[in-house]
Amino acid sequence: MRKPIIAGNWKMNKTMNEALELVDEIKDETNKTDVEVVVCCPFTVISEVKKAIEGSKVKLGAQNMHWEDEGAFTGEISANMLKDLGVDYVIIGHSERRQYFGETDEVVNKKVIKAIEKGLKPIICVGETLNEREKNKTFDIVKRQTLTALEGVGKDGMNDVVIAYEPVWAIGTGKTASSQDANEVIAYIRFLLQNKYGIEVSERVRIQYGGSVKPSNATEIMNETDIDGALVGGASLKAEEFLGIVNF
Repeated sequence: MRKPIIAGNWKMNKTMNEALELVDEIKDETNKTDVEVVVCCPFTVISEVKKAIEGSKVKLGAQNMHWEDEGAFTGEISANMLKDLGVDYVIIGHSERRQYFGETDEVVNKKVIKAIEKGLKPIICVGETLNEREKNKTFDIVKRQTLTALEGVGKDGMNDVVIAYEPVWAIGTGKTASSQDANEVIAYIRFLLQNKYGIEVSERVRIQYGGSVKPSNATEIMNETDIDGALVGGASLKAEEFLGIVNF
């Protein structure tokens, strides 16, 4: 039985005081659930959020990392730095990183390998654009992104991998893939994992859905057979909405 995982991606939001206020509102409530809860916050607040969630069930996540241990990479953050701060999870390959900052499938793969090597749990994002969906390329895109991201990752490396299917056209638009459509793509991702690693691994890996998830549609989404959680954007910025999803 896969444990559901709900991760909040705060993106470029929340000052220190705002971040601490938010985690203070959600941390006690999360102790009442069996769902794994992760907050993926900006680098600037990670250290204080870590202190604030001590003793709670909330896990700490980052939104990005570099694939090198150190070096002349101005503005970047390494896996070692994240581990030093007590980070558990790191989002890799979010569509906004691909779209706005030119991240390729190969860059995503480098980051995934480094995260696993350093003991961080990667949340690997895959998903098609509206144009790709309209051209019936959804499965081709998801296959390419998933398999390239996992190139060179062995069975043991899959123990802590989470995959998030996020159709780009549903992120921040208010549009949501139907629960059946989302489950169909996620079941296909699980099929890809089975072909690559075998059924035991494919049944163990948790696969989230992301894209305008909110309390009103969380139950329907989470009741699907292959959907193991949600990667939540806008709704993770308000305690009431995020907890509404956690308590689906």
